[in-house]
Amino acid sequence: MIVDGNNVLGSRPDGWWRDRGGATRRLVERLGAWAAASGEDLVVVFDGRPLPDLAAPARVEVRFAPSADEAIAALVEADPAPERLRVVTSDAELGRRVSAHGAAVTGAGGFRDRIDPR
Repeated sequence: MIVDGNNVLGSRPDGWWRDRGGATRRLVERLGAWAAASGEDLVVVFDGRPLPDLAAPARVEVRFAPSADEAIAALVEADPAPERLRVVTSDAELGRRVSAHGAAVTGAGGFRDRIDPR
């Protein structure tokens, strides 16, 4: 699974923009709890620079990129079996790009509700 971190953050208007670093850390923690419970490994990609001292939980790889969409598309394109991948995003263009390579797409809002119920 590859997660568009900024899309998942932005899927809920909970004030994440007032403390983007804190929101990023909380999301990574929730992803870690979900990954541990589900047994699924995932990569989460955020736009921007890495946060200092951000600890990645087991089963979660955290990446930062100038463009998360480009980084996610490149991961899917480079995978030898992209049909086994699921990309979490609500970005229509990114969804089209990764679907063209065989990856499944899951909406960011629905995924956020699963990993962090309201």
